[in-house]
Amino acid sequence: MVDSVATAMYIHRVTRTQLYLDDAVHARLTALARRQGRSLSDLVREALAKAYGDDREDERKSTLKAIEGLWKDRNDLPDTGAYVRRLRRDTRSKRSRPN
Repeated sequence: MVDSVATAMYIHRVTRTQLYLDDAVHARLTALARRQGRSLSDLVREALAKAYGDDREDERKSTLKAIEGLWKDRNDLPDTGAYVRRLRRDTRSKRSRPN
């Protein structure tokens, strides 16, 4: 039988820590987590990332920088400008119709 307790899976390394929260803060976070269907820990991680920055954003930027121009010398790919124009042409009537 599988436990009905929600578990989290992380794709990056995490460190377990313990926080002491006053009762009012704990109650507000618990209620918010319940309303949003999230864990209290998830709310705390999100708040800390907003307050102190998120290293994952730097990691994303460095990854994008590393792959920039990866396919620039490929001759087997169609012209991207023509591709985008075709996509826009295919949806122009949908985009120009009033709702």
